[in-house]
Amino acid sequence: MAAAEPRPVPGAAPPRTPLVARAAAELVGTAALVAVVVGSGIQATELTQDVGLQLLANSLATVFGLGVLIALLGPVSGAHFNPAVTLAEWWTARRGGAGVTAREVAVYVPAQIAGAIAGAVLADAMFGEPLVKWSTHDRSAGHLLLGEVVATAGLILLIFGLARTDRLRFAPVAIASYIGAAYWFTSSTSFANPAVTVGRAFSDTFAGIAPGSVPGFIGAQLAGAVVGLALVALIFMQGRADSRPRGCAEG
Repeated sequence: MAAAEPRPVPGAAPPRTPLVARAAAELVGTAALVAVVVGSGIQATELTQDVGLQLLANSLATVFGLGVLIALLGPVSGAHFNPAVTLAEWWTARRGGAGVTAREVAVYVPAQIAGAIAGAVLADAMFGEPLVKWSTHDRSAGHLLLGEVVATAGLILLIFGLARTDRLRFAPVAIASYIGAAYWFTSSTSFANPAVTVGRAFSDTFAGIAPGSVPGFIGAQLAGAVVGLALVALIFMQGRADSRPRGCAEG
């Protein structure tokens, strides 16, 4: 006779997905995201010489791809696909909020970077490009770095603002929409992601970034994450409970 399955304890939190599964989700999700970004950029340049149309095609593909990936993998790993988001979650956990542990950061971030590189190589392979060819697209100008600070700060503000107001169910649409908009309103076309930045250096195509520009972009993204967390703390600060008896007159 088979043993009876243990019943869940009332009020207990559901078991977390194993870390290896979450790491796999981060690797696959980041790889797919970079494949979408790089692949759609290559496709766009093959279909038209109009840079505006190329950027439109690239941004639309990214919006749809990112939204689908967040909806699919969010329940598994949180769908970070971004070391800046992972580090921001770790910081909020240190401050007493929900987030990842240092051990999880040490697993997530390498998985994201490896996934980003794999995604760029996969996109190049699909379009008959050299599997690895360092990008020659210089993006080191100061106004582009400012664009990355703004793009990343806005992304962190959005994600953690949704979390603070218990509206993360809107994340797939909200985050994808924000990134699509940031393609156009930021001078850098909104990389806003250190892992994606590294991956895009491996492809000398429309979406690429020269290796020499990568450190500046990552530094700007991390600075943007700090600004974003500061804005979250300011805008979504929790008020103190009013200890006065109800019905008391003001003043």
